[in-house]
Amino acid sequence: MNNTDPTWRVSTFSDNGTCVEVALAPDGGALVRNSNAREAGTLAFTQAEMAAWIKGIKAGEFDDWS
Repeated sequence: MNNTDPTWRVSTFSDNGTCVEVALAPDGGALVRNSNAREAGTLAFTQAEMAAWIKGIKAGEFDDWS
């Protein structure tokens, strides 16, 4: 691992291997991947995209998914 490799984090709410990992991208955005299928690739989001997503979560826009 070198200093450009992202540091991946998993939510403490993850259970039974159903989890998503997130890391800070070098440009300040976010990287997201499935922890059970890391070889499937990584999604990259800008800071603005992640801010909009988090704002929507906090506002309850995705509560019907739980």
